[in-house]
Amino acid sequence: EVRTGIANFIKQVHDTKRPVVITQHGKGVAVLLDANEYEAMQEKLELITDVQISLNQLENGQGIDHQDAKEKVLKRVRK
Repeated sequence: EVRTGIANFIKQVHDTKRPVVITQHGKGVAVLLDANEYEAMQEKLELITDVQISLNQLENGQGIDHQDAKEKVLKRVRK
């Protein structure tokens, strides 16, 4: 009985690409999420984190001039 219920939820999540919130006593306790959607969320979170780190570095004067960055990249590519 439980397997059938879970299988239905898994199918729903897979088909709709939308999460299912699992509740207990009327409160959300877990989320069932399509694996591909989860991976996409993790990648977006990592990108957002990287952007925030970069913005903080720029605010602290740790940025690099565009021309200098371009030259560094070109040196690496040419090696």
